Amino acid sequence: MTDAQETAEDTSLRTTGGAPPDDVAPAPIPLLEPREGIPPVVASDDALAQVISAFAAGTGPVAVDAERASGYRYGQRAYLVQLRREGAGSALIDPVGCPDLSGLGATLSDSEWILHAATQDLPCLREIGMIPTGLFDTELAGRLAGFPRVGLGAMVESVLGYALEKGHSAVDWSTRPLPDPWLRYAALDVELLIDLRDALEEELDRQGKLEWAQEEFEAIASAPPAPPRKDPWRRTSGMHKVRRRRQMAVVRELWNTRDQVAQRRDISPGKVLGDGAIVEAALALPLTVQALTALPGFGHRMGRRQLEQWQAAVDRARALPESELPQPGQQLAGPPPPRSWADKDPAAAARLSAARAAVSELAERLNMPQENLITPDTVRRVCWEPPQSMTPSSLEDTLAGYGARRWQIEQVSPLLFRALNTDA
Repeated sequence: MTDAQETAEDTSLRTTGGAPPDDVAPAPIPLLEPREGIPPVVASDDALAQVISAFAAGTGPVAVDAERASGYRYGQRAYLVQLRREGAGSALIDPVGCPDLSGLGATLSDSEWILHAATQDLPCLREIGMIPTGLFDTELAGRLAGFPRVGLGAMVESVLGYALEKGHSAVDWSTRPLPDPWLRYAALDVELLIDLRDALEEELDRQGKLEWAQEEFEAIASAPPAPPRKDPWRRTSGMHKVRRRRQMAVVRELWNTRDQVAQRRDISPGKVLGDGAIVEAALALPLTVQALTALPGFGHRMGRRQLEQWQAAVDRARALPESELPQPGQQLAGPPPPRSWADKDPAAAARLSAARAAVSELAERLNMPQENLITPDTVRRVCWEPPQSMTPSSLEDTLAGYGARRWQIEQVSPLLFRALNTDA
């Protein structure tokens, strides 16, 4: 959780009547307490059946959260699921003991799910059978409403006047049994989500942005799972230092070997071998285990068998024929980096400059981040390659093709139309 910060007076909700006088200390913000205590962890089919029955009998939206073991375990699976609903109370479910929550997901499928930063939790919830058909994202709602800080702790404090406990967000949630302080922290994450949702809905409605938010929530709920990344090894940190194809092959071999080891051991790849070590080996192209050991990241703490495993990966890359080496500089789909536009296409550079200025001014006037008004990638694409027949209608169709929502198109298409007709 992050520390709360008071929001701007014209766009946020306040829980006090204003700032206290200089000589009066502000009243302490009360620490949130679980209303019914910490619920027992559900880890059996019988206990899960009771939760399903209780939540089926509940009313209204369902607050949902999930805890992962990022940085500790392989992948992004959920290791705890927290729920709360009016009439059902709170529940903590262990997906290790109950790996299939599709029955619970089906029971709640017609209800609105309330999540904070939904796109972070939806992939791991989908893996265990929990897929919402409608949702309310309190983090995104805070962005659209103009809150300067949208972490859950900051939002609960500034909107509802309570402080959430801190300190357990980055722990290893695969630990069993989970310590009581961690469970308390997890239960509190959904304790006030419903209240936060209701307050934010009221604020969005006051600002005339509620329909915009509903379009965003619908887009998140209906979005298909993200496709697997192509050549994920190319995203190795420090990859910009690797220029030669043979060196790229070393990165690829080491990355793939590390991924296999991490998956087999169910451990975060970074704990198996750091990205920095992979890049160092690629640059050095060591011929022997002894040479590999001298490189940063391959120290004395690494066993002989591990070192031989990494050297074998380097050797495989060294032995590849030229035809099987990866190609350098594979560009992502889309326009080139904007820094090169002035030389490659001055007219496009002028369009982009005008468009960015217009979007920035509108976002400031609407009091929301520019990236929520329209994604920077969409602006770059339409400025680099405008519709061949430039009309307001063709521009709107182009923006929709890039995934812009209806409210975004209504807001930005007039100003982008003017920017796209800017002369270099």
